[in-house]
Amino acid sequence: MKRVVHLIVAALFLIVTRPAAADDLLVFAAASLTDVLRELGASYEKTSADHVTFNFGASNDLARQIKAGAPADAFFSADVPRMEEVEQAGLVDRGERRNVLSNELVIVVPAGAKTGIAKPADLTHLHSIALANPDAVPAGVYAKSYLQGLGLWEQVKNNVVPTLDVRAALAAVESEHADAGIVYATDAAISKKVHVAFRVPREQGPPIVYPLAPLKRSSKPGTRAFVRFLTSRDAAPTYERFGFVVLPAE
Repeated sequence: MKRVVHLIVAALFLIVTRPAAADDLLVFAAASLTDVLRELGASYEKTSADHVTFNFGASNDLARQIKAGAPADAFFSADVPRMEEVEQAGLVDRGERRNVLSNELVIVVPAGAKTGIAKPADLTHLHSIALANPDAVPAGVYAKSYLQGLGLWEQVKNNVVPTLDVRAALAAVESEHADAGIVYATDAAISKKVHVAFRVPREQGPPIVYPLAPLKRSSKPGTRAFVRFLTSRDAAPTYERFGFVVLPAE
C-alpha cells in the first residue's frame, strides 16, 4: 500500500513540476520592423520557453498570405488598411488589435552622391526614385500620398522605380541603382550607405500607424503572451532606440 502511495505522490510531483509546453510562434511582420523585432524576439525568448520565428515582408503580401491560409500566429502590419483586410476576412478580432507604433518618411540619396536635394520638389529633377510599390506596399502608399499632397506626384511618377518592399527601395539607393528613394526614417537609420537629404515632419506627412494583432486561428497561449510583450512598457525603449514612435496605449 505504501508503495502505491509513493508512486501516486511521485506521479503528482512530476505533473506539478513539469514545465508548460513551449509554443513555436510564427509572426508575420512588416519589413521595416525586421531589426527591432529580431531584438525583441530574442529578449522574449530569454524569459519564455516559447520560440519565435518571423516572416518579414511587404504588409500587403503578408496579408494576402494570411488570407490564403498561411500558418501565422500574429500579424504586425505597417498600415491599418492591411490589418483591416485580414479582419474583414474574419481572421482578427478587432478587440485584440492594437495600434503600436508610428514612423516618419525621409528622402535618401546614396552616401557619396552629389545629388542636391534640399526639398521634395527637387525630386522632379531626378531620373530614378525608388519607392516600395506605391499602389500596394504601405511605405510606397504613404510616399505617394505625401507627394500627391504636395502636387508633385504627376511630375515624378514616370521616374518611380517600384520595389517589393521598403527594404528593397533602400537597397536600390544603397547600390546607386536609384538616384534617391523615400523610405522610413527607421530604415535609413540602419544604413551607412545612404544619406538623409530631407526628413518629412510627422505633422506634414501621412499618419503612419503599425497595428498588431494575434490571429483568431492561433490557440497557442504563447501567441497572446508575445503580443502582450510587444505592446508592453518593457518593449517601448527598444522601439524608441530604433527610431520608432511608440503610440499611447489605447
